[in-house]
Amino acid sequence: MTGLGDADGTRLAELAFEVLDSTPPTGDKARLCPVPWTGNLETGDSRGSAYGDATSGVSIVKPARFPPGPDRDCRLCPRLAEFRDTWRAEEPTWHNAPVPTFGAPTARLLVVGLAPGLRGANRTGRPFTGDYAGDMLYGTLIDFGFARGRFDARPDDGLELVDAAVTNAVRCVPPQNKPTGPEIRTCRPFLIETIDAMPALGAVLALGRIAHDSVVSILGVRKKDMPFGHGAVHVTDRGFALHDSYHCSRYNTNTRVLTESMFRDVFAGIRSRLDAV
Repeated sequence: MTGLGDADGTRLAELAFEVLDSTPPTGDKARLCPVPWTGNLETGDSRGSAYGDATSGVSIVKPARFPPGPDRDCRLCPRLAEFRDTWRAEEPTWHNAPVPTFGAPTARLLVVGLAPGLRGANRTGRPFTGDYAGDMLYGTLIDFGFARGRFDARPDDGLELVDAAVTNAVRCVPPQNKPTGPEIRTCRPFLIETIDAMPALGAVLALGRIAHDSVVSILGVRKKDMPFGHGAVHVTDRGFALHDSYHCSRYNTNTRVLTESMFRDVFAGIRSRLDAV
């Protein structure tokens, strides 16, 4: 990184600590140490962590991360664990484990889906990757500036999210894509910790009623006071707006429950809201 003098580099490192209400190290520790930072100093992107060096400035070197979520061998939901075990035996090269959130906690948009698809995220290990729903979701995220690169339905395709993160209300694949009420509730703490880890969160997009209801439950609001509806926008007391959309599943698009223009209209509203802040 160029254009920064010693004093500038020191101050930027201090500011990085101040953002997260941390105490910057001093002396030799301040010369080369991980410094949490919420922005790219050259582009302004709110993503990543920085390594501070008082003599050479600050460079972005690694992404910020969400809490780890459920353990790979989580057994909190016996039915889901047994289903996972079956597929581990049948397809040992698949991910076959809870699927972590994709993106960085500095993002202002969080997309919440239902659960990993059997041959999609359960296989690849990245939300909405490997099935039709991902084609529509990530293509739209790219079009509205929330992602860049090429989505190739592989976790190593190089796709990057920009000011966005993607997760699921239930982290493990359920039989017939239908988690039970107790399973949804059991997994809710992981959605809570994801939302709590996002200090700049300005919009949550719920894909489908179950994702919507999970977020509403976290907010402590009665469902009848914040009902699901495609295109609905609910202002919350947590500082973010809850946007609703029908899930971008192949079934919904094939039956025209959700069209591309309907989906894009939802994203246009999110983009407009975040740009106005």
